[in-house]
Amino acid sequence: MITWLRRLGARLSGTAELPADFAGELAPEEHVLAVARTSDGALVATHLGLWLPEGRRIGWHLLSKATWKNGALTLVEAEETGDAGGAVLLRDQPDRRLQLTEPRRLPDVVHERVNKSIRSRHHRDLPGGGAWFVQRKVPGQDGIVLQVRPDRGADEAAVAEFAATVAEQLNRAKER
Repeated sequence: MITWLRRLGARLSGTAELPADFAGELAPEEHVLAVARTSDGALVATHLGLWLPEGRRIGWHLLSKATWKNGALTLVEAEETGDAGGAVLLRDQPDRRLQLTEPRRLPDVVHERVNKSIRSRHHRDLPGGGAWFVQRKVPGQDGIVLQVRPDRGADEAAVAEFAATVAEQLNRAKER
C-alpha cells in the first residue's frame, strides 16, 4: 500500500519514482528527487542524501566532492573522525566511481544538493599543513555545522586545536 501511495505521490508532484529494486528504506517524510541506474542497481537522490546501490545513504553534508564526466559519477565521501569544541573533524574516503547506465537528472541534482548544503568555505594554512573550514546545512536538521577537513599530511592535532578555537569564536558570535 505504501509503495503504491509513494508512486502516486511521485507522479502527482513531479518527483522521481522509487525503483522496485531499491535496497534502502526511506525515512517516512523522505522525498525522492532523482533516480539513476548503474550496473549494480539504483542510485536515488532524496532531500536527505544520496542512496547508493547497496542501500546506504550518504547525507549531502558528507559528500566532499561529486563530479560527472564521461558517463560516470565520482563521489568523495567524508567520514566524521571527531569533534573539536563543536567543530566536526572529517577525513575524505577514497574516490568511488559509479558508471551510470541511465543518468537522467541525477548528476544535476547531486551537484545542486552538494553545493546547496555549503554555506561558506575557507582554506586556512596552518603550521604543519592546512585545512578546509566549511559551514554546512545538515539535511533534516536545524542550524549549521562547522566541518574541518585537514589537508593530506597536515598535523591533525594542530588542526583540531585551531578548529576548536574557531568553533568557540563562532559560538560567541551567535550569542551576541
